[in-house]
Amino acid sequence: VQLVESGGTLVQAGGSLRLSCAASNLRFGNYAVAWFRQAPGKEHEGISVIRSLDGSTAYADSVKGRFTIASVRAKNTVFLQMNSLKPEDTGIYSCAVLLFLGGGTPDLRSILFRHPTEFDAWGQGTHVTVAS
Repeated sequence: VQLVESGGTLVQAGGSLRLSCAASNLRFGNYAVAWFRQAPGKEHEGISVIRSLDGSTAYADSVKGRFTIASVRAKNTVFLQMNSLKPEDTGIYSCAVLLFLGGGTPDLRSILFRHPTEFDAWGQGTHVTVAS
């Protein structure tokens, strides 16, 4: 599986951005795609996740109500719509895929707290800068 993010750029506070995560060679139907961010001087943070089978979603408290994750399965693409952006949203945004090879699905929000090595693939990241 290969993931490629796009959409990161410089935006003013209060503005909006839509990030994309395009997956290739993703032939397994039961998985989750999560967005993470790495802000300067801060820990790696899981911010949103979506499950492939039913489209269920979960969000970190820091972005709930402002960010929306969605997927277009036919295009193997997951989007992160970010509204009401704040300077503290600045960072490198990366997507990752977690395959549920054993069947079943874990608690969705718990995926945001998994160690990066538990994911099956990562994108290279896209930079988001929110200017005050």
